[in-house]
Amino acid sequence: MSYFIYNNIKSSDLGVRIISKNIYSAPKYDVSLTSIPGRNGDLINPNGRYANVSLSYTCYVPAKSIDELSKKITAIKNWLYNEPDSYHVLEDSYDTLFQRNAVFNNKLDISDEARKIGTFTVTFSCEPFRYLKSSLVEESHDSTFTLSNPYSFIAKPYLKIYGNGDGRLIISNSKGTTVWNFTSIDSYIECDSELMNFYKGTELKNSSVSGDGFPELIVGDSTISFEGNITRIDIKARWVSL
Repeated sequence: MSYFIYNNIKSSDLGVRIISKNIYSAPKYDVSLTSIPGRNGDLINPNGRYANVSLSYTCYVPAKSIDELSKKITAIKNWLYNEPDSYHVLEDSYDTLFQRNAVFNNKLDISDEARKIGTFTVTFSCEPFRYLKSSLVEESHDSTFTLSNPYSFIAKPYLKIYGNGDGRLIISNSKGTTVWNFTSIDSYIECDSELMNFYKGTELKNSSVSGDGFPELIVGDSTISFEGNITRIDIKARWVSL
């Protein structure tokens, strides 16, 4: 049976059956086109981002009575409208290798057919990129290692850097070498390149790190090494694709 999982709840567990999914939707790259008098064609002014994309499931809920249908519809509404101010993981049986970050922020119109079947469309607003599930599992490395980005988009990893004292993190790839210097590491420091923060638990550690921006993994191979008092790195590569 086809299903989707949103905010840790599986649609089929609530009796929802899927008729179809808008599978191949892709986000629009955010650019502005500027016309210059006397010049053929428009100038492309990239804004460096992709907009959210809508993803829809057409569904129905069978029931043996109007009371049963009413109870199921109430449960569905409580599920979809819970925590509407934040993104949640969305995955489904159509695309088992990837997951998305999504939020349900549309109205839900459920039509009552023959008083025993409720039909409706669930539309999510999704962040533009899909995450390869296998790249969301932490890998542990105690020496130099190489990761290969299989997709056409820069990945922004999560790293947990273990050690005590000072150390250096080095990432080398076809674009060059980038270095981050760490001071006074106390057991570990975390880095989330998506959130653009260095921290330990709830304590910010940006002042303990110097370097150019945050670690990124470009298309192709990136070699990651460390020096000084850094002893180990745990990493989630977070490979992404549209």
